[in-house]
Amino acid sequence: MNVQTLPSTIFRSFRVLLPSGVAYWTVLDGELRVVDAADEFLRHLRFGRHSAESTTEAYAGSVALYLRWCQESGRAWTTGSRHLGMFMVWLRHAPRHSSSTPVFTGPGTKDVRGPRRVNAVLAAVREFLKYTVSTGAAPAWVIDQLYEIGDSHDLPAEVRGEYGIPRGYAKVRHRLHEPDEPVDRATDAEIVALVRACRSARDRLIVLLMARAGIRRGELVGLRRADLHFVLDARPLGCPVPGSHLHVVRRDNVNRAWAKSRNSRSVPVDALLMQAHDQYVIERAAIAAAAESDFLLVNLFRGRIGAPMRLGAINELMTSLSCRAALRRSVRPHQGRHGFADNVVAAGGQLDELAELLGHDSPMSSQPYLHPSHERLRDAVERVPSPRLTLEGERP
Repeated sequence: MNVQTLPSTIFRSFRVLLPSGVAYWTVLDGELRVVDAADEFLRHLRFGRHSAESTTEAYAGSVALYLRWCQESGRAWTTGSRHLGMFMVWLRHAPRHSSSTPVFTGPGTKDVRGPRRVNAVLAAVREFLKYTVSTGAAPAWVIDQLYEIGDSHDLPAEVRGEYGIPRGYAKVRHRLHEPDEPVDRATDAEIVALVRACRSARDRLIVLLMARAGIRRGELVGLRRADLHFVLDARPLGCPVPGSHLHVVRRDNVNRAWAKSRNSRSVPVDALLMQAHDQYVIERAAIAAAAESDFLLVNLFRGRIGAPMRLGAINELMTSLSCRAALRRSVRPHQGRHGFADNVVAAGGQLDELAELLGHDSPMSSQPYLHPSHERLRDAVERVPSPRLTLEGERP
């Protein structure tokens, strides 16, 4: 096999829009030529595995970083897996943008990329190299550089084999330790402040859908009006789910919204959400241009009136509301979802219930929400009766 080298140290991700309207992301070199191996992998990811466009965007950026490191360090990308440990060091300190005279941070300075970001890049690079091995573009021994054979004794008890019999599995060789930090959630006080700062019924509905139903940003702007079954009995609509609820469905949307979970799910809603939706329906009915769109959330005040809201518009709204509410920080969309999950656990929700509500394919993905907050830990301690008070209440 010929050693494959690349002509430039400048690599960038690039969005490709096909005539069908479906888009994916690829990687270009410094002369704006498509990197064939990366493009083939990203097309397979988007169309062969039906991954989201946003997934190909993230993977394209990670593969571009790997190709840049290979070129700057004089390595062929097909065999760079031998030195992924050095790639990890490079990721932590290399500047975000390529330069002819790169300046690296020294001791005592903050890393350019944290452990979570480095691990995400490594995961994408592993998938890229695995695919190139399967197509013959990279040698087979590359797999041995990515994984080692582990024993099931290293796994949590919940996912071990039956009867405790050890079994082998592929364990990644390169991974940074990620600090076990509590889930960064939006507090109930912050949600109340955001709702009060809203100037429209639509914006209140957006905040409450994230905080009271745990909807992701991409799922939120991809909701259709037909996905909302805010009735006591939806069986006349052909839906067997009892009570008021909404459906999260994965589909291609013109605004690039995408439900992360491959499986559709239904999420029960409470009276507060239903009231917010009713107020939004009245507000929207006054905008004639919004009548024809089947999307739930559309532009009512700026931009192309009646068009579905953009993904970025949710972030812009949360930033604006945080500023208007005079919060100490800018609340991000995902923090509302985290707050919902934490509240479900605090109210006694079980792991399987939480996983279903959040759209997690595996209950293990919901494990971080089981870590109690400082407030819950204090409440647990205060519920323990005092021995002294018990003795004082006894008869002599």
